[in-house]
Amino acid sequence: MAEIGEFFVRFWGVRGTIATPGAANIRYGGNTSCIEMRCGPHLLIFDAGTGLRELGKTLEGAGPFEADLFFTHTHLDHVAGLPFFRPFFDSGNRLRLWAGHLQPGRTLNEVLCRIMSAPLFPVPFEVLSTSVTTTDFRHGDLLTPHPQVRIRTIPLNHPDGATGYRVEYGGKSVCYVTDTEHSMGRLDQNIVDLIKGADLFIYDCTYTDAEFPQYVGWGHSTWEEGARLADAAGVKTFVIFHHDPDHGDSFMDRVATEAERRRPGTVVAKEGLVLRP
Repeated sequence: MAEIGEFFVRFWGVRGTIATPGAANIRYGGNTSCIEMRCGPHLLIFDAGTGLRELGKTLEGAGPFEADLFFTHTHLDHVAGLPFFRPFFDSGNRLRLWAGHLQPGRTLNEVLCRIMSAPLFPVPFEVLSTSVTTTDFRHGDLLTPHPQVRIRTIPLNHPDGATGYRVEYGGKSVCYVTDTEHSMGRLDQNIVDLIKGADLFIYDCTYTDAEFPQYVGWGHSTWEEGARLADAAGVKTFVIFHHDPDHGDSFMDRVATEAERRRPGTVVAKEGLVLRP
């Protein structure tokens, strides 16, 4: 049996909806969703928000590599970094792109070709065909991109669909569940089942419970709901993610204080943060 290597998550983009550069977001960051996950020698990337560009800069010049990039969905804030991910344009690299929310009506290749086409972007997706492949799966499928990496998937409640992921490696688990809306007063049992006993649970905490009634139907959740899910599922560490563009550093500091009081050990995601399950 192959040796189990280090398992960790690094956050490159933690914001939702739209990138928010500026003084108000210095400490938590303004780039949209992108996380790097290392499962020993294997590189997994989740979402291609604007944070993907910064990840790409760290990968340049290190020699050819392989990676798997999993989309929760393909709304603009989760794909905007893709055309600016420089490793895509190096034919020596091998990148596999995965999506579970588009079938049966669309394919990931079709969507990415539309994003990277005139007049939206000058370099067509087709030029990457030698180094990039796309795979469409269905919600609920079990994915095994590598023999020792097991990924469970579920559908999420979001406009146009989205996918939640549970990555298992070396006896540890990380759940990435973003862009989903809850029903007030009722936990999503699909999510509870997915995250049961997880070491890290990264969740869509765009709003607070007080704000949520104004945004019903927008496809997002709250940090308090995330805490309730984490408690119900016996999660070890709950991570607040997908910060609202209007929630600057001072707001997020208050969330961090309240979340620590509500569920000690809760983490508010920041760009550059590294967590190990």
